[in-house]
Amino acid sequence: MPIRIATHSDVERWVELRAQLWGDTPLDQHRDEAAAMLAKSPDECVVFLDVVDGVGIRAFAEAALRRDHVNGCETSPVAFLEGIFVRPVDQGSGIGRLLLRSVQSWALEQGVTELASDAHLENVASHAFHLALGFEESDRVVCFRKSL
Repeated sequence: MPIRIATHSDVERWVELRAQLWGDTPLDQHRDEAAAMLAKSPDECVVFLDVVDGVGIRAFAEAALRRDHVNGCETSPVAFLEGIFVRPVDQGSGIGRLLLRSVQSWALEQGVTELASDAHLENVASHAFHLALGFEESDRVVCFRKSL
């Protein structure tokens, strides 16, 4: 399973997968966010892809260093798994584990000692994935807003 870092030539195929993970986000916004990630220093942000000849991109993992407060973490900066997605047909094949291993290696190269992530409260499949790969739940949050 060839895992590699994303390039500008991957954006359209990568955006198609992002749209499956974050379906409420318009494609143009996905494109803009992908371009912004690729424009950052590889010491600040990285995107790993699982690419197979004849199949295309089967999965991705996006990670960044966060210097703001990250719930449950004790250090700063923290490597943060911004998103990870494996096509439904390929789930359970170990691709997610390999992508996470790549993210962890990148994080260690950046000198950080913690990797964080999050998932919506109702996304129990993501919770199970994180727990199976060694994450521990650190916090549950309900956010509020008020128009002024």
